[in-house]
Amino acid sequence: MTTYRKDPAAVAQLTPEQYKVTQEDATEPAFRNEFWDNHDDGIYVDIVSGEPLFSSTDKFDSGSGWPSFTRPIEKAHIVQKEDRSFWMTRTEVRSANGDSHLGHLFDDGPVADGGMRYCINSAALRFVPVAELEAQGYGDYLSLFTTKEA
Repeated sequence: MTTYRKDPAAVAQLTPEQYKVTQEDATEPAFRNEFWDNHDDGIYVDIVSGEPLFSSTDKFDSGSGWPSFTRPIEKAHIVQKEDRSFWMTRTEVRSANGDSHLGHLFDDGPVADGGMRYCINSAALRFVPVAELEAQGYGDYLSLFTTKEA
């Protein structure tokens, strides 16, 4: 089993925007971020720790301008915290091992998929296409992209 943790070398290589988002809890601009309109098959991992967070199979267009997902790949890789900034109470989403600020969780997602919307900053993510999962050490997640025939 792979152990994921905050990698100081990865933190040192972050762009200024990636650093502000993941380390200082900032939010990138809507509709002007890398993955809000990405429709490729693959998984999204924490840019700091590499831990697998979300799958394109759970991604949907929320109209918010940020990548939105109905659920994490593995709940153990996500931590939820109360966020009382900006005179409101929200649920912040962080990576469990990298402690990266990812975004927020809302209860206005697709009802058929549980009703949750993980609204995530692209700057906190690295996308791994299906064709590269095995080579990049994420082969265990290939099963998310195979269909079983009856």
